[in-house]
Amino acid sequence: MSLITSDQKTADAATDFMPINGTDYIELYVSNAKQAAYFYKSAMGFQSLAYSGLETGNRETESYVVVQDKIRIVLTSPLRSGSDIGRHIDKHGDGVKVNALWVDDATYAYDEAMKRGAKSYMKPREESDADGKVVRSGIHTYGEVVHIFVERKDYNGVFLPGFTKWDSYFKPEPVGLKFVDHMVGNVELGNMNKWVNFYQEVLGFKQIMSFDDNDISTEFTALMSKVMSNNNGRIKFPINEPAPGLKKSQVDEYLEFYEGEGVQHVAVATDNIIDTVTKLKERGIEFLSIPSTYYDVLEERVGKIDEDIQPLKDLGILVDRDEEGYLLQIFTKTIQARPTMFFEIIQRKGATSFGKGNFKALFEAIEREQELRGTL
Repeated sequence: MSLITSDQKTADAATDFMPINGTDYIELYVSNAKQAAYFYKSAMGFQSLAYSGLETGNRETESYVVVQDKIRIVLTSPLRSGSDIGRHIDKHGDGVKVNALWVDDATYAYDEAMKRGAKSYMKPREESDADGKVVRSGIHTYGEVVHIFVERKDYNGVFLPGFTKWDSYFKPEPVGLKFVDHMVGNVELGNMNKWVNFYQEVLGFKQIMSFDDNDISTEFTALMSKVMSNNNGRIKFPINEPAPGLKKSQVDEYLEFYEGEGVQHVAVATDNIIDTVTKLKERGIEFLSIPSTYYDVLEERVGKIDEDIQPLKDLGILVDRDEEGYLLQIFTKTIQARPTMFFEIIQRKGATSFGKGNFKALFEAIEREQELRGTL
């Protein structure tokens, strides 16, 4: 593993040509947006925010927007056959299409990306309604995932023009999810460095960590990963590719069933992982199981932590420490029919890394799931 120092990050921020304020929204193409919205509300504590569909004059798609603190998820389905969204779902199943980035100037961001070699997805366009205007533009990235730059400084509406406020009697309590911590992409063997270079050259990101197959491996499977971050650290994209192993890795399985490159998981932050995971389990979210022996030497490995070990053991929460502090993390099982996308719940208590010390336990847990599916 290699790590970029804080001094380097400070120097890089001073010359940032692509300032990004944070994640604006994540859009998933799904087969049934209405049912998916119910899942995210009932199981994960999201709230109703906005809607676009037939009632708003949209004759082609239906979208429900759910929100929890700073996390906005758009769930979009086609209303007719033969659409590009339908083709996307048919090929990939439910999955992330758009990772939208909040910027001050969407035209500038697009122009800077394009002159550095980006492939255009959407030229800058102004969208307006009675609540003001939004400017959006977009570029392609790995697989069929796109980044849309969103400029909303002149907009006071609920979400975007074309959406109306979605009022719902059903208002489940939030579970404590705060913001998107990072988003992981799986790419084909040999493509990791291609996309590392893309984020460096086109968006001005820096590689802050790297892991090879000596870091991320078990007896049977391995992968390689590099973590890209924008200069203020609010956007972090680990990029994985498979590494040779005795059996098929989780990345291989993803690429097979997603039928291409795409977003493997979304990591969302919480301030109290024990409370959040307890509530998620009570609502039916299933997590990877960790052997109880993992906790026998936990304090020897990570040192003293604030939390009692027993609730972590009961819930299957992993702990790791780096030079800055420690983190707690847990991974859901896949959340759709195909063994593709899942969520990570993470609480950082100073740590800036990604749980290297947990890789072996995590991968063995994933391999147990793969074995049950017959895909290992």
